[in-house]
Amino acid sequence: MDQRRIGAFIAEKRKALHLTQAQLAEKLGITDRAVSKWERGISLPDASIMLELCKLLGISVNDLLCGEVISMENYNEKAEQNLLEAIRQKEEADRRLLSLEVVIGLVSAVFLAAMLAVGIVFMTMEKPVWVFFLLLGVGLAQFIVCVGFAVRIEQVAGYYECQKCGHRYVPTYKSVNLAMHVGRTRYMKCPVCKKNSWQKKVIGKN
Repeated sequence: MDQRRIGAFIAEKRKALHLTQAQLAEKLGITDRAVSKWERGISLPDASIMLELCKLLGISVNDLLCGEVISMENYNEKAEQNLLEAIRQKEEADRRLLSLEVVIGLVSAVFLAAMLAVGIVFMTMEKPVWVFFLLLGVGLAQFIVCVGFAVRIEQVAGYYECQKCGHRYVPTYKSVNLAMHVGRTRYMKCPVCKKNSWQKKVIGKN
């Protein structure tokens, strides 16, 4: 999807209705800065307001994502292209998130090790014991927070595939957090076949 093309299309339709960015934003319950970002091709409208935006502009979602009004004979073809492009973009975003998860894990582990090392050095210098525990506490606190955030990323990015029935799904945060795991493979119950298995993280839905 061409964000600049979509942005120019939104601006064209807005102006045809004699609406300012502020007026359109007010109708959608958002800020005019958000509308400005759309029209400059910086961002796309959120899915939660896309239908309402299209209704206000008198276009379809397919028209919006193509950046032009689509004729009926090309409608199905364009809809399929937009769907495939949306899937591709989600998969790319999921890969980036999973890469971020690794970075967060490494950085938090290094920070914890650094706090532990500094604490040990201070102990050899006969500093008060509380200094060691303070540094260790800071290191552990950030590690726990970062691990929780990393698990959240792993939960929402991509899918888990049941090894029993092949169903791919996004589990709850609780089930991911409490599951036994080896890397990104977790032992969980499938919501479809209700069987427990070691489920691997995958990117695509199918």
